[in-house]
Amino acid sequence: MFRAAVRLSLSGVRSLARTQPRCQAPLASRCYSHGKEETDEEFDARWITYFNKADIDAWELRKGMNTLIGYDLVPEPKIVEAALKACRRLDDMASAIRILEAVKDKAGPHKDIYPYMLQELQPTLAELGISTPEELGIDKV
Repeated sequence: MFRAAVRLSLSGVRSLARTQPRCQAPLASRCYSHGKEETDEEFDARWITYFNKADIDAWELRKGMNTLIGYDLVPEPKIVEAALKACRRLDDMASAIRILEAVKDKAGPHKDIYPYMLQELQPTLAELGISTPEELGIDKV
Protein backbone atom coordinates (compact mmCIF):
# COMPACT_ATOMS: atom_id res chain seq x y z
CA MET A 1 0.00 0.00 0.00
CA PHE A 2 2.74 2.41 0.92
CA ARG A 3 4.64 1.54 -2.28
CA ALA A 4 1.59 2.38 -4.41
CA ALA A 5 1.13 5.73 -2.68
CA VAL A 6 4.79 6.67 -3.23
CA ARG A 7 4.55 5.66 -6.91
CA LEU A 8 1.47 7.83 -7.41
CA SER A 9 3.01 10.80 -5.66
CA LEU A 10 6.24 10.52 -7.66
CA SER A 11 4.38 10.30 -10.96
CA GLY A 12 2.43 13.41 -9.94
CA VAL A 13 5.65 15.31 -9.21
CA ARG A 14 7.12 14.21 -12.56
CA SER A 15 4.08 15.39 -14.44
CA LEU A 16 4.34 18.79 -12.75
CA ALA A 17 8.01 19.03 -13.69
CA ARG A 18 7.26 18.20 -17.36
CA THR A 19 4.71 20.92 -17.96
CA GLN A 20 5.32 23.22 -20.90
CA PRO A 21 6.16 26.86 -20.20
CA ARG A 22 3.22 29.17 -20.66
CA CYS A 23 5.03 31.70 -22.79
CA GLN A 24 7.41 30.78 -25.56
CA ALA A 25 10.19 32.98 -26.81
CA PRO A 26 9.50 34.52 -30.21
CA LEU A 27 11.54 33.26 -33.11
CA ALA A 28 14.68 35.22 -33.77
CA SER A 29 14.37 37.60 -36.67
CA ARG A 30 16.97 39.77 -38.29
CA CYS A 31 16.47 43.49 -38.46
CA TYR A 32 18.13 44.96 -41.49
CA SER A 33 18.71 48.62 -42.00
CA HIS A 34 16.19 50.23 -44.25
CA GLY A 35 18.33 53.29 -44.84
CA LYS A 36 19.69 54.16 -48.23
CA GLU A 37 22.89 52.53 -49.37
CA GLU A 38 25.98 54.72 -49.64
CA THR A 39 27.26 55.25 -53.19
CA ASP A 40 30.92 54.98 -54.11
CA GLU A 41 31.19 58.75 -54.51
CA GLU A 42 29.65 59.35 -51.08
CA PHE A 43 31.99 56.77 -49.56
CA ASP A 44 35.03 58.46 -51.12
CA ALA A 45 33.83 61.92 -50.06
CA ARG A 46 33.27 60.74 -46.48
CA TRP A 47 36.82 59.41 -46.15
CA ILE A 48 38.41 62.38 -47.91
CA THR A 49 36.57 64.69 -45.52
CA TYR A 50 37.71 62.55 -42.58
CA PHE A 51 41.40 62.76 -43.52
CA ASN A 52 41.18 66.45 -44.50
CA LYS A 53 40.08 67.52 -41.00
CA ALA A 54 42.38 70.29 -39.85
CA ASP A 55 42.48 69.00 -36.26
CA ILE A 56 43.06 65.30 -37.01
CA ASP A 57 45.53 63.71 -34.62
CA ALA A 58 47.75 60.65 -34.97
CA TRP A 59 45.27 58.36 -33.22
CA GLU A 60 42.42 59.41 -35.53
CA LEU A 61 44.68 58.89 -38.55
CA ARG A 62 45.56 55.35 -37.47
CA LYS A 63 41.96 54.58 -36.51
CA GLY A 64 40.70 55.81 -39.87
CA MET A 65 43.26 53.81 -41.81
CA ASN A 66 42.60 50.66 -39.77
CA THR A 67 38.88 51.01 -40.44
CA LEU A 68 39.42 51.75 -44.12
CA ILE A 69 41.82 48.84 -44.59
CA GLY A 70 39.33 46.58 -42.80
CA TYR A 71 36.84 47.02 -45.63
CA ASP A 72 36.84 44.56 -48.51
CA LEU A 73 38.27 47.05 -51.01
CA VAL A 74 41.39 48.85 -52.07
CA PRO A 75 40.96 52.56 -51.31
CA GLU A 76 40.82 54.99 -54.21
CA PRO A 77 43.98 57.02 -54.88
CA LYS A 78 42.23 60.24 -53.85
CA ILE A 79 41.48 58.76 -50.39
CA VAL A 80 45.08 57.61 -50.00
CA GLU A 81 46.24 61.05 -51.13
CA ALA A 82 44.15 62.70 -48.39
CA ALA A 83 45.59 60.26 -45.83
CA LEU A 84 49.15 60.98 -46.98
CA LYS A 85 48.55 64.72 -46.70
CA ALA A 86 47.25 64.15 -43.16
CA CYS A 87 50.48 62.28 -42.40
CA ARG A 88 52.48 65.25 -43.66
CA ARG A 89 50.44 67.69 -41.55
CA LEU A 90 51.19 65.51 -38.52
CA ASP A 91 54.84 65.11 -39.60
CA ASP A 92 54.38 61.34 -39.36
CA MET A 93 56.39 59.80 -42.18
CA ALA A 94 56.29 56.34 -40.62
CA SER A 95 52.50 56.30 -40.97
CA ALA A 96 52.78 57.46 -44.57
CA ILE A 97 55.06 54.53 -45.42
CA ARG A 98 52.76 52.19 -43.51
CA ILE A 99 49.78 53.44 -45.54
CA LEU A 100 51.60 52.65 -48.77
CA GLU A 101 52.50 49.19 -47.45
CA ALA A 102 48.87 48.60 -46.46
CA VAL A 103 47.65 49.59 -49.92
CA LYS A 104 50.16 47.19 -51.47
CA ASP A 105 48.98 44.45 -49.14
CA LYS A 106 45.31 45.13 -49.92
CA ALA A 107 46.03 44.85 -53.65
CA GLY A 108 46.98 41.25 -52.93
CA PRO A 109 47.54 39.04 -55.95
CA HIS A 110 46.38 41.76 -58.37
CA LYS A 111 49.80 42.98 -59.49
CA ASP A 112 48.45 45.86 -61.57
CA ILE A 113 46.71 47.75 -58.74
CA TYR A 114 49.73 48.88 -56.72
CA PRO A 115 51.68 50.26 -59.72
CA TYR A 116 48.51 52.12 -60.74
CA MET A 117 48.23 53.57 -57.23
CA LEU A 118 51.86 54.70 -57.30
CA GLN A 119 51.35 56.24 -60.74
CA GLU A 120 48.32 58.19 -59.51
CA LEU A 121 50.02 59.20 -56.25
CA GLN A 122 53.40 60.13 -57.75
CA PRO A 123 52.71 63.90 -57.93
CA THR A 124 51.51 63.87 -54.31
CA LEU A 125 54.46 61.77 -53.15
CA ALA A 126 56.87 64.18 -54.86
CA GLU A 127 55.07 67.24 -53.46
CA LEU A 128 55.12 65.89 -49.91
CA GLY A 129 58.62 64.38 -50.12
CA ILE A 130 57.43 60.86 -49.27
CA SER A 131 59.48 57.91 -50.47
CA THR A 132 57.87 54.61 -51.35
CA PRO A 133 58.83 51.43 -49.50
CA GLU A 134 60.57 50.27 -52.70
CA GLU A 135 62.68 53.44 -52.85
CA LEU A 136 63.67 52.96 -49.21
CA GLY A 137 64.49 49.28 -49.77
CA ILE A 138 62.16 48.09 -47.01
CA ASP A 139 59.81 46.16 -49.31
CA LYS A 140 61.99 43.05 -49.20
CA VAL A 141 62.09 40.85 -46.12
